[in-house]
Amino acid sequence: MPPLDPSPTAAPDPGPLRRDLVAGLEKGLAVICAFDQERPLLSVTELAQRCGLTRAAARRYLITLQHLGFVRCERGRWALTAKVLRLAQSYMHSGRLPRLVQPELHRLVATLKEASSAGVLEGDDVICIAALSAGHLVSSTLQPGTRVPAYCTANGRVLLAALPEAQLEAWLSGRALPPLTPQTITDPARLRTELARIRAQGYALVDQELETGLRTLSVPLVSADGAVLAAINVSAHAARRSVESLLEHCLPALRQTQANLRRQL
Repeated sequence: MPPLDPSPTAAPDPGPLRRDLVAGLEKGLAVICAFDQERPLLSVTELAQRCGLTRAAARRYLITLQHLGFVRCERGRWALTAKVLRLAQSYMHSGRLPRLVQPELHRLVATLKEASSAGVLEGDDVICIAALSAGHLVSSTLQPGTRVPAYCTANGRVLLAALPEAQLEAWLSGRALPPLTPQTITDPARLRTELARIRAQGYALVDQELETGLRTLSVPLVSADGAVLAAINVSAHAARRSVESLLEHCLPALRQTQANLRRQL
């Protein structure tokens, strides 16, 4: 794989006109997204603060979502229902990228006997769009729909390294890089250096920076016209795979998967 070639800097997309946007839909989706692993239950006041809404408006959105079956109230606090999974399933079943990636994950996992996942960059995080284990638990983050920080994961770093320079600087500017393990890179200068190295070599290897014991190797998924659309990885427990073994045995298979998908993307 040649070095990552960040897309040339383009004029900023001005986006749609405000009059063309449906504000109610925008705010309703923001209410759904306000719930996460750290905040599975929210009061009306907490939700209003997280979404920048008045308390009265937050209450109306919650009542509407409750009527539609997407949230429920538990003793004055609100939570999502399983119906929200239908939104994710719609993407997983209809999205072109997950449908193309999943068969390649099966081949990769069958060859290497290690877990593999693919993800896309969204804001601070990488969202997993496809994943497959090899029959042994490696990490709870390796499943479709999970979010992991981009700065300390192999898929995340591959995707960050592919950003145009100005966009990458904007992403890094003032961003907190908390240590999730003793190995996590938390210094912005060190992270910039690491991203430059990833850009030059065309792959990222992260050794126990997200979770102790988790080693992950990743390459970008590049379309025929050279755009980086996603990233795909192989993840292994440190007791099973050394860094050298990942590079020697897993990188060639990842690059073959990368080449197979480039012809389809």
